[in-house]
Amino acid sequence: MLKNKDNVLPLKEKIRVYVPKRRVTGGGGFFGGPAAERIVDGLAPGIAGRYFELTDNPSEADAAIVVIDSPRGGTGFNPDELSKGGTGYVPITLQYEKYTAVHAREKSIAGGSPFENFTNRSYRGKSSTATNSGDLALVKNTRRAIGNKPLILVVNTANPFVISELEKMCDAILLHFAVQQQAILDIITGAAEPSALLPFNMPADMKTVEEQFEDVPHDMKCYTDSEGNTYDFGFGLNWKGVIKDERVQRYKK
Repeated sequence: MLKNKDNVLPLKEKIRVYVPKRRVTGGGGFFGGPAAERIVDGLAPGIAGRYFELTDNPSEADAAIVVIDSPRGGTGFNPDELSKGGTGYVPITLQYEKYTAVHAREKSIAGGSPFENFTNRSYRGKSSTATNSGDLALVKNTRRAIGNKPLILVVNTANPFVISELEKMCDAILLHFAVQQQAILDIITGAAEPSALLPFNMPADMKTVEEQFEDVPHDMKCYTDSEGNTYDFGFGLNWKGVIKDERVQRYKK
């Protein structure tokens, strides 16, 4: 748990909760082509319905739970860019909105493939957008729809990302790594207490991502949220506040 403004969590069971559906766009990865766009439930109604009274009308809800993925920023290579005369190399973005690599290296530290007629793979000045940029729009739309009622954000996390785009719109933020929905809902309702710590730094912005050293740990400027907490390696919240147990003493920088 990264954020719990005014101790909004845990939520009381059986209150009315709005869980917006997500528009999942085709991604395309290392081994597959684009997948068809589809609309999916944020939480399985059969599972979430055991904890809350679900409503499709945000004006009737007591709170909203928005479930998204961390930004899917691509593989760093775009065949379309190559076909237009470029090198094909583009930024791997860690944010949802369009990103232009203003602060990237002018000359890459990798290159020299016998299959390429160039050695500089720099993507400086090039742009990319996360394939799930709609997840950010979902958070914005939900905040507008529910007004000042609690918004609980749940992020299925694959890697560090620029959380500044959405943090201030959320009253509570939970990160997970593809766990079962029952585990998430047990924490949201207080049946279980959050105890995990961040296994990486959460960057303040893409500038600090580009300018960090590849071989030096803990050199990234981390994001500080509206509650004054910095999302550094080893940070996490429980019901009492910031976790400061023996794990933090041992592993935190």
